[in-house]
Amino acid sequence: MRNLITDVPGLKVGHAEDLELGSGTTVIVFDMPAVGSIDLRGGGPGTRETALLDPAQTVEGIDAITLSGGSAFGLDAASGVQAWLREQGRGFAVRTARVPIVPAAILFDLLSCGDKDWGRFPPYRELGYSACKSAALSFKLGSVGAGTGATTVNCKGGIGSAAAKSVDGHAVGALAAVNAAGSVLVENGPWFWAAPYERDGEFGDRGLPSPFPAQALKSRTKGDPRANTTLVVVATDAILTKTQAKRFAVMAQSGLSRAIYPVHTPLDGDAVFAVSTGKQPLADPLLTLTELGAVAANVVARAIARGIFAAEPLPFPGALPAWKERFAALVPGGPAS
Repeated sequence: MRNLITDVPGLKVGHAEDLELGSGTTVIVFDMPAVGSIDLRGGGPGTRETALLDPAQTVEGIDAITLSGGSAFGLDAASGVQAWLREQGRGFAVRTARVPIVPAAILFDLLSCGDKDWGRFPPYRELGYSACKSAALSFKLGSVGAGTGATTVNCKGGIGSAAAKSVDGHAVGALAAVNAAGSVLVENGPWFWAAPYERDGEFGDRGLPSPFPAQALKSRTKGDPRANTTLVVVATDAILTKTQAKRFAVMAQSGLSRAIYPVHTPLDGDAVFAVSTGKQPLADPLLTLTELGAVAANVVARAIARGIFAAEPLPFPGALPAWKERFAALVPGGPAS
């Protein structure tokens, strides 16, 4: 396994970013239309085409999901993804017309350094198109794609991903663009809130502090509560209906609470997309789905921590430092303590 969302068969991930802009876009492209749903917990989400993910809506399959920086301007990225999919002959068929179905969500990175004076039209449509062209089974983590300008209260944010197998052998994977108002670190680090769920030292094997700091539960957030949002896509190869995918998203959302403190703030845009690539049937519609949701929550927590662990600082004066910069002595191959 790659320990990436692409361990779930039937999807690829692509990034495109502009370091001068200090922002970017990430796309998850499905080989075939996938069943999807969404669970929104943030008080200030920015989304596109998410209403059709409701189980009552007509369209069953989606062609891609777009995550982007740029706040509301970043919703343009989905148009670039649609353009690329249309060139491939993809989309919902209406007689001779085809309309690619691309739900999208955005995070706020407009104040995270970089030149946002782009003129009349924002660059995100082209970034979305470029991200599709780069989509592959292997992809980078950290300060790439939608995570390029992402931050948290005390260190650089970024793109993270993780994967696992359920007891029934279903693949479960998650991708997270971590731009949290709160902290992914216990107190001021280097420990991660997600430490109990870590596998194979994937984000430093630091465990939790002992004794636990008395001030660790003091709420710490960015100075501007509007400059945040964590976006997640969780996927499985289990065959799910839209209703089951909704419950899968709801259970997976617990992973944000395991990895970020505080989370789901009033002006957050936190969202979890859940998708099924439909390769393996559920052994039991209730018990197996429950197991999938439990695994998904753990995988989401791990993906969030990996995004912080892999991030690099932006090349601008005053840019927020990254975890590996703040704790260089703890990074394998880094300077000695």
